[in-house]
Amino acid sequence: MFAGGSRPEVTRWLRNFLTAHAKRVSPRVEVLLDAGDERAESRYRARLRLDERTSDALELEYPEVARNRASLAWCAALAERVAGLARALVAGRGSADARAR
Repeated sequence: MFAGGSRPEVTRWLRNFLTAHAKRVSPRVEVLLDAGDERAESRYRARLRLDERTSDALELEYPEVARNRASLAWCAALAERVAGLARALVAGRGSADARAR
């Protein structure tokens, strides 16, 4: 049902997905998503931010996200990765520099 899609549609879905799963850990966690240039980049780079701390980068390829966003197993694995990054931030284990959005 959701597999495939245009770059803007997949980007919007990914931002919403990451935000929903990060905020389940703490409503104060923000998602910083760098989607790159639509024509030049096929990669997403996401970080979570809490106050002045940021998480390690989560890198995903556009074709992978577009192809797998309908897969419950893939989404569950990604949700767990995001929750783990958010839990580390809440526990104070993120890096100390909040990078540019």
